[in-house]
Amino acid sequence: MVEFHQIAAALYLAAGIGALLGVVVGSQRMERGAALGLGLGALMQGFGFSTLHLLAHAPPVTDLPMAVSFMAWIGVLTLLVLMWRLRIPALTAVAGPIGFLAVFVGAMHIIRSPANTTGVSGSLPHIHVLLASAGLGLLGVAGIAGVFFLVEHSRLKSKRRLVSKTVLPSLEALDRVNVISLAVGFPLLTLGLMTGMLWLQSTRGTLWFGTSHEVWTVVAWGIYAGLASARFFGHQGARLAAASAVAGFFFLLFAVLGIGVLA
Repeated sequence: MVEFHQIAAALYLAAGIGALLGVVVGSQRMERGAALGLGLGALMQGFGFSTLHLLAHAPPVTDLPMAVSFMAWIGVLTLLVLMWRLRIPALTAVAGPIGFLAVFVGAMHIIRSPANTTGVSGSLPHIHVLLASAGLGLLGVAGIAGVFFLVEHSRLKSKRRLVSKTVLPSLEALDRVNVISLAVGFPLLTLGLMTGMLWLQSTRGTLWFGTSHEVWTVVAWGIYAGLASARFFGHQGARLAAASAVAGFFFLLFAVLGIGVLA
């Protein structure tokens, strides 16, 4: 229920603050504790999603706030899986606050959901939103890793510390996060785009309407197709790949979510 989402938001925020403090003071124990808090937050959010059907007027997952909340959940789960294999708990310092904002807005949407909410019918809309949100979440993880990569690369190149005792993940670990997230996230985004077109075909008899949302989304997908090709087939360097992951995700976020809000 909504209480689970609220608890998850609080845990995400606490985890982000704890990880940030751990990075600044150089405490790996604090970073690991923050990662544990992130995991508890993901567990609470998962309970929240699994109990939405118990609400009398639950908003559909196709609503924008719920889709963003699901995107954040997938991103957090991805980070937790990668943390199990790689030493990257510092990424919680960014993932925690982002998860907090996404889940908090989603929780407020659940509380304020009108009694006459009916949502959309059929499985295709939900499949489309879930796949696209999962793809966005994974590519968001690549973007977060890219930010940390660029910061750490700059620090090492200038041979100085950003803050006394600052502890950041290794460049190798951050690059692996980038590769894995892009390798899984881009196909999910592609499937999300395809199911969205099938949704239009089933409801309106056409695969393409040419709306600003559709145009910008396809452009963003094309940019990511180029980035993925450069990364996996063009021998792109790790630093350029990190910068591309950051810029590409911000453009994708604007194309998929920003245009929908502004339209």
